[in-house]
Amino acid sequence: MIQGTTSDAGKSMLVTALCRWLARQQIRVAPFKPQNMALNSAVTIDGGEIGRAQAVQAYAAGLVPHTDMNPVLLKPSTDKNAQVIIHGQAIATMDASGFHDYKSIARTAVLASHARLATQYDRIIVEGAGSPAEINLRANDIANMGFAEAVDCPVILIADIDRGGVFAHLAGTLALLSESECARIKGFVINRFRGDISLLQPGLDWLEAYTGKPVLGVLPYFQGLHLEAEDALPHNPEPIMADASDRLQVVVPVLPRISNHTDFDPLRLHPRVDLHFIGPNQALPPADLIILPGSKNVRADLAWLRKQGWEVAIRRHLRYGGKLIGICGGFQMLGKWIHDPKGLEGDAGSAHGLAFFEMDTTLYPEKQLGNVCGTLAHQGAAMTGYEIHHGVTVFQKTYSPAVHLAQRTEGALSADGQIMGCYLHGLFESADACRALLHWAGLTDHPPAPDYQAIRNAAINCLADGVEQHLDTNRLYQLLNLQGMAP
Repeated sequence: MIQGTTSDAGKSMLVTALCRWLARQQIRVAPFKPQNMALNSAVTIDGGEIGRAQAVQAYAAGLVPHTDMNPVLLKPSTDKNAQVIIHGQAIATMDASGFHDYKSIARTAVLASHARLATQYDRIIVEGAGSPAEINLRANDIANMGFAEAVDCPVILIADIDRGGVFAHLAGTLALLSESECARIKGFVINRFRGDISLLQPGLDWLEAYTGKPVLGVLPYFQGLHLEAEDALPHNPEPIMADASDRLQVVVPVLPRISNHTDFDPLRLHPRVDLHFIGPNQALPPADLIILPGSKNVRADLAWLRKQGWEVAIRRHLRYGGKLIGICGGFQMLGKWIHDPKGLEGDAGSAHGLAFFEMDTTLYPEKQLGNVCGTLAHQGAAMTGYEIHHGVTVFQKTYSPAVHLAQRTEGALSADGQIMGCYLHGLFESADACRALLHWAGLTDHPPAPDYQAIRNAAINCLADGVEQHLDTNRLYQLLNLQGMAP
């Protein structure tokens, strides 16, 4: 099990790297995260929903994602409430105290999933959540040491040196664990180091002497690697040294409950696109394309968008000939009404939409989940995607569809060709669809879109190489009980 001293210490990255490293050696390995809190999710082969990081880890292991890889997923809809997803299916919205009371049931689901994976795979690489030293979350823990103790799992603790205080993070975490938990930690990994490793060595020697535990390795700061984020928004990429007029300007408003922002990773990687995430108290800059992203609380996020003055900016953008795409929750915002009669995303009620399409959306408890493939209606380009939503949208007027799927059409394209919306995530991951959409938005005579899958695969391979080059693989073999494979 990989646990971290903080969020974003590198847990997801290291699990991904270890899954690929082991898969290369023909070890049947599966990723597992008992409990995840994230708004980036993926649809599994068994028709459920898991954290997107676990889907990437499955890919690294050469597997198709399954709900057992992340049996408990929490998707915050407000600052105090989250939708609880068990074995891929939404079962309720709870506050923190409600979920605390529910943990005994969630624990049963976690252990059942782990047991099923253990019968199918040679090894399981487990990812913790946040930090094991969160004192207020220790009771009935199923995400970190509570799980590790339940299944008798050795733990590696990873810390991020780039943010500073790495030795305090590691030593302080140990100080806050129980004796049995502390004994369970078998070594440390230091992440995101840049510089002369010899200058770090005295600190490593001190850490080993002070804790009695080995440093299993120091991973470098991998520059330029793309790995889909578990939840946190990425930083804008480094500026490309070229005339900005050669690139399409794309703006994504960052809603408070933005979900599946990994939709825009292919645009961040495109050499002819400048993608800008615009946050609170920022004006929407001039752009060729504005994309309204998915949301876990559409009515509240729409009200917040209006409070920022962005509705006025969007209408001005359209008057000047700009293009607009709404994805999932962003698509729902494009209609006349959004109804949530059962309060699935907040208080029960209705809200006026932006009314760019003559359509109403009603949220129902049954979530629509699925992986799809089809073609863009206006360009015929092949695309793949996935849908994760509670809404059912009904049109009062006939529009050209946005996408043709095998058995149905999806979404809508406005009569003037400026506005497109649909429920499908992942629109830009297919190179043909990405090229067609960017051409529609105004990017002409551009090279083929980057091969997103190849970029992700290369990054995962680089991380696995990092395990081989920078970690003590003999100790890893021992922890995994694979000593017979040691060189």
